[in-house]
Amino acid sequence: MFTALLATAALLTCPTAQAEPSSQGTTWQAPPAEVMEVLHAPKLPWVWTAPSGAHLLLADPVVYPPLADAAAGWLELAGRRIDPRTGGFHGEWGATSPRLVDVADGRTIPLDLPEDTELLGVSWTVDGERFALTVEHADHLGLWVGDTSGELTELDGVALNPVLGGAVQWMPDQKRLLVRQVPERGEMPAPPVIPAGPKTVDGEGGGARSTYEARNLLKTAHDDALFDHFATSQLVIIDPRRDKRTALGQPDTYSAARVSPDGKYLLVKRLVGPWSHEVGWWRFASEVEVWDLKGRLVAPIATLPLADNVPTHGVPEGPRWVSWRATAPHTLYWLEALDGGDPVAEVPHRDRLMRLDAPFTDAPEEVFRMEHRAWDLDWGEGDQLVLTERERMKRWRYTWLLDVEEGTARPWFDRNEKDRYSSPGNPVKRPLKNGHWVLHQRGDAVYFSGSGASPEGDRPFLDLRSMATGEVERVFRSPADRYETFIAFAGDDVRFVKRSESATDVPNYVLATLGETVDAAEGEASRAHTATPITHFEDPAPALRQLDKRIVQYERADGVPLSFHLYLPPGHEPGTPLPTVVHAYPREFSDASTAGQVRGSTQRFDRLWGASSLFFALQGYAVMYRTAMPMVGDPETVYDTFVPQLVSDAEAAVAKGVEMGIVDPDRIGVMGHSHGGLMVANLLAHTDLFSAGIARSGSYNKTNQPFGYQSERRSLFEALDAYIQVSPTFFADQVDEPVLIIHGDADSNPGTLTFQSEVFFEAVRGSGGTARLVLLPHEDHGYRAKESVEHVLWEQLRWFEAHVKNAPAAAAEPEATPGD
Repeated sequence: MFTALLATAALLTCPTAQAEPSSQGTTWQAPPAEVMEVLHAPKLPWVWTAPSGAHLLLADPVVYPPLADAAAGWLELAGRRIDPRTGGFHGEWGATSPRLVDVADGRTIPLDLPEDTELLGVSWTVDGERFALTVEHADHLGLWVGDTSGELTELDGVALNPVLGGAVQWMPDQKRLLVRQVPERGEMPAPPVIPAGPKTVDGEGGGARSTYEARNLLKTAHDDALFDHFATSQLVIIDPRRDKRTALGQPDTYSAARVSPDGKYLLVKRLVGPWSHEVGWWRFASEVEVWDLKGRLVAPIATLPLADNVPTHGVPEGPRWVSWRATAPHTLYWLEALDGGDPVAEVPHRDRLMRLDAPFTDAPEEVFRMEHRAWDLDWGEGDQLVLTERERMKRWRYTWLLDVEEGTARPWFDRNEKDRYSSPGNPVKRPLKNGHWVLHQRGDAVYFSGSGASPEGDRPFLDLRSMATGEVERVFRSPADRYETFIAFAGDDVRFVKRSESATDVPNYVLATLGETVDAAEGEASRAHTATPITHFEDPAPALRQLDKRIVQYERADGVPLSFHLYLPPGHEPGTPLPTVVHAYPREFSDASTAGQVRGSTQRFDRLWGASSLFFALQGYAVMYRTAMPMVGDPETVYDTFVPQLVSDAEAAVAKGVEMGIVDPDRIGVMGHSHGGLMVANLLAHTDLFSAGIARSGSYNKTNQPFGYQSERRSLFEALDAYIQVSPTFFADQVDEPVLIIHGDADSNPGTLTFQSEVFFEAVRGSGGTARLVLLPHEDHGYRAKESVEHVLWEQLRWFEAHVKNAPAAAAEPEATPGD
């Protein structure tokens, strides 16, 4: 359905003695000048690193586009929001002023794109010498090809189609490109004068589906025609240097296309109608096939039916994740569920790994069975496959080493997925000469890069983990007084690119050279290295460097460890209590030890995006940021105690802030977004800790999601009381503190549709509470437009100015008299 909301912001208000007249805020407003200066300070560039590590491609992000861009409208098609002008995604982030940086000498090489275009994506060749750019023009997505000399050329007549997946990839020869191109398709189907008929949905004997399957779905026959129009693409092989183009097959709704490592076959997935109005395109029926490079069918691999009854937290039946083995010429591997895709079915094995070799006519061969659901697959440099499975109830991951030629499997390591302190990080990968990616190894050891969480904050690392012994060598760890992350190796395993920053130093890219292993001061072995700056970015917002910040750790009443990041305004006098903003997002954990682990680092260089709560620190508030709000318990029943745990979390945080002499207990505001909005509403309903709240894009009545939300997989009918207790709309008459409710008027997140805020507002107002509802035209679950972000900041600052910073003193409790 074509969406073009033309009204200005709908701002419903409930005036109070301190609120402005209801007409205030019905036009776009902006926050104070000092906030605007930080909000619109130049953003640091996006960076794409060449696989060789020899060059960086930089471009400046377009962070806050004008609202007029969103007001132009979009199409809601089977889970996508499509911009009908370009055929790309509505609201996609782009960047301008692309340029190359030579890692060796820091030299900048400009890339000449037209001023009215935006860079959306970069695809490098394996050697890092050439690249293909996806570029948004006014009426299409263009394909540009360049090299590290700075030469850049648009391929005339090519309009890319990314609607069902990546539109550009280099062929194994690294000379040609395989693209999904817009075919000759005529004008966009016009809507009927009147609908062809009513909207109907049938249901008979179906199972429960996750709420989150439904987003921007097809609704009418006209939508179906629009989906055909925009999702259909032509597969084309393009030789940019010779300007030779070869079409493969006929135009169709291709959702995947990948060339085999030897360059002889093409794995294709085509969607097959009729189109469902109940699920997104990724659940549509499809055909998986192997073609030759002339577009001729070699063999069918799978016929997958419409997956419109996938169990909550489950997977579809039949082959999934069908892909080429990176280290074989032309062998397919895939997964199949053995439990009907149902995560609660009692079976000895949930998944199996299958394979099929050319000519793809034999029966597939089973390679390995997994007790739990497969979570990840990564190919090593030889016959090794690293496979990770996930045990849902324990939130535990098991990583296996498979030798697919010998048919052997052995465990490598396992971990609690919520335990950040012991996380091994993620494996580093490298491309083979054919463009397929494998684990980056040194001998039998694999490089892993991670955030390095610790009780003192994150300290990123680079490790080598042996496949033979499991032993780990620490190659690099960020110094305690900085925040440094591994980006990519630069040509060998001795030199690498890292990003280096501190609380006061702008993030810049550095070329590091590893030396000998030494003992670090804390007794941990690491490798010394030298560093040469590559980039020289400057601080775009010096005002933020005046904020004082630290990590504060404490405990909940039941002993669960907690923490928050404390930000103090410039010039704060120690011992002076401040008006305070608590910002948080509730998360689920299986055990207390992981629930209280510290997240983030005080050594990060602060950059504020959107309507961040940290702007309050520039206005004289203390901000308790990333305040831990854990829900600890069995994944099946943790939401039975959501509200009591939430209250206990908040009480502990407030008590710690007051104990430190930082927080004025009579002037505390609480705010959160999405699930954090639900948190705010519940805390206002069930505690008297806060003077006011700001709830953004929240879900306030979980009975509208009858088949699960967050980690809750029980249905409303199995856990009716839990659904009601977690839903603040049922307790709106207890919200006796002012609440500002903000929501995008076009929120496509199925769990937080806009009406949730409208109903909650009416429930609070109708019960005599103080509330203000702000609906942002054309905005989704998050807020992008310049006018929207500025206005939300104005609303937030104004609300807490009236109801927190300048809140009337709390009435004293009457003294008890004898006999009371």
